[in-house]
Amino acid sequence: MLMALGQFVFEIPNLTYHELQRSTAWRHASNSRVGAREATQYIGQGEDTFTLTGTLAPEVAGRADSLQTLRAMGDAGLAYAMVSGTGRVMGAWIITSLQEGGSAFTQDGLARRTDFTLQLKRVDDEQVDATGDPSAERMATIDNGSRMGNVA
Repeated sequence: MLMALGQFVFEIPNLTYHELQRSTAWRHASNSRVGAREATQYIGQGEDTFTLTGTLAPEVAGRADSLQTLRAMGDAGLAYAMVSGTGRVMGAWIITSLQEGGSAFTQDGLARRTDFTLQLKRVDDEQVDATGDPSAERMATIDNGSRMGNVA
């Protein structure tokens, strides 16, 4: 397991990423002063984001419905607990965007290769969805009745 976002597990049978970028910011308020540099004061943590990029190739590794499940999780607007592959709890995160692009299409129009970029943003831990469950039943209610496969 590389990482889990709620009950969604990033791993070879499901979906993997090949690059992870994290950006963390801190907030400082400033006041202008005559004849001197601005006075600054630390006021707290700023945005904390993850960007995961990867490739889905269902014929080799990964499940074709994995990106649909992530999209449904984003549609839900819920915060999910993130846990690294080493077991480190990384707090509550929301999905802010998912980009995907397909290539090497079959004659039926299915992509043999889909590159994706998933962006996550840290939120207060109190906002985490207690179930973290992207199950078929939960996603069906979110996605207007269409079924998504279980991920776990």
